[in-house]
Amino acid sequence: MKTIGKIVLTCVGILTVLVVIVFYETILHPQRSGKVVQWIRDPQDHADWAVHANEQCQDAPFFIPTDGMIGYLWGDSFQIGHTHQGIDIFGGTEAGITPVYAAYDGYLTRLPDWKSSLIIRIPDDPLQSGRQIWIYYTHLADENGSSYIIDTFPAGTSEVFVAAGTLLGYQGNYSGTPNNPVGVHLHFSIVQSDSDGTFKNELEIKNTLDPSPYLGLPLNGKENKDIIPVCGTHQN
Repeated sequence: MKTIGKIVLTCVGILTVLVVIVFYETILHPQRSGKVVQWIRDPQDHADWAVHANEQCQDAPFFIPTDGMIGYLWGDSFQIGHTHQGIDIFGGTEAGITPVYAAYDGYLTRLPDWKSSLIIRIPDDPLQSGRQIWIYYTHLADENGSSYIIDTFPAGTSEVFVAAGTLLGYQGNYSGTPNNPVGVHLHFSIVQSDSDGTFKNELEIKNTLDPSPYLGLPLNGKENKDIIPVCGTHQN
């Protein structure tokens, strides 16, 4: 009886996972998730879905920070009560291969305990003069937390000037928990400045800005349901 009970519990657990996946795929991201899977399986076959590092789309102020497919957008919902605060760019390579660059001139900080993250302070927002903003990068480490950030910016780096186009590191898959990879990509977000001049908590979308006008692409998940953002044209 104990064995039967374990089998039943296992089946219930599997069914629950499948229900969550089906909900995620069919309700939250019916188009985007499928295309992300296609890209990861064969990026060469979908080269027209890619953006390219250090290009500027239209007259946007920011450079594209890395190569790959922009798979998930600002405002996407991955679970109840959690809204995506930035964009995810999937390089389509193994971890530690796809370079990541500064999207705009600013002052780079890497806190002492940051293995895979960097943040760049921009004193004067190019779209709202007089406002300070920050651009945040994460997942620049392997699944165990070994950093792919270049040696120029060791942990503890504070307020080092970097020009747009400066190499920062390489896409990784570190989730913050060892041996729990998130898939190789760059998470990139624009964070608001607090009243004391520091950056707000990036984990809350209310503390971030829609990156669409900064990169010249349709990056708002509430408005863009199935378009793959690329420079020049909007791919379906």
